[in-house]
Amino acid sequence: MAQQQARPEPGADVGILVTIRSLLPNLAPVERRVAQAVLDDPQGVAWRSISELARACGTSATSVVRFCRAIGLRGYPDLRLALAGAVARDDAAAAAASHDIVPGDDAAAITRKIAYADARAVTDTANHLDIAILVQVTEALAKAGRIDIYGVGASGFVALDLQMKLQRIGRPAFAWPDPHMAISSAALRGGGDVAIGLSHTGTTVDTIDALREARSHGATSAAVTNFPWSPITEVADFVLITAARETAFRSGATTSRIAQLTVVDCLFVTLAQQDLPGTRVALERTFAAAQAKRVRRTRRQQPGDQ
Repeated sequence: MAQQQARPEPGADVGILVTIRSLLPNLAPVERRVAQAVLDDPQGVAWRSISELARACGTSATSVVRFCRAIGLRGYPDLRLALAGAVARDDAAAAAASHDIVPGDDAAAITRKIAYADARAVTDTANHLDIAILVQVTEALAKAGRIDIYGVGASGFVALDLQMKLQRIGRPAFAWPDPHMAISSAALRGGGDVAIGLSHTGTTVDTIDALREARSHGATSAAVTNFPWSPITEVADFVLITAARETAFRSGATTSRIAQLTVVDCLFVTLAQQDLPGTRVALERTFAAAQAKRVRRTRRQQPGDQ
């Protein structure tokens, strides 16, 4: 079994707003108030003094400093610099599109905001993905005797997508969106197997239980989650972090799935590239088999045809 990976460390180098959002559930209540104020108005906070921010959050300057250190910064000046940089990277149109969907939005505004959120989830996830961990997971997958993939609800669809991709290149992968079947399969895993748990929040009990069970029998475990300090990371040897933002209108929406699918695609292609000749043969054979299941259209006779 692989040695457990240390939890990801927060910091401004992975995007300050993404970092704050991912660590929000694990902050102390007072620090969470400061975090929410920063997320609600990053530009305004970048220009505020520490005493002004503390007053607005109903707390002390000491608590603001504690918040800065909790997200991996040395102090408030570093936070202001990081926020100023983040704001500078967004133009006015992007800033408008990044706002949450509100009841008064028309169809055009909703479309712009959804498109922005989904595209941003892909970009942020790719930018913040730990490539060294990605490579280690793909190396484990390449040697795996069997691969179990756990995920329920929206993550269950992503688990099935990963199963399909891996099976198309001859990898023994099985997705278990049903919790009872997942835990039963996990109990039979062992050394040489790989178990992957998908959970946006990292708090889905069924997925955590299955991953823990597989790991307890010697399987290498990997978690894909949006929150680096979530419970699922405690039962994973490797952790891959997504960077999706869900809102009240889009809880469990496609944003989190698109971020997970980005990680899945990165895993699949990196793995497939390790054996390009074998991958090409497998893809050609599975493509040909699938093509045989498609309706064959006959060309309609055109006027003037003999």
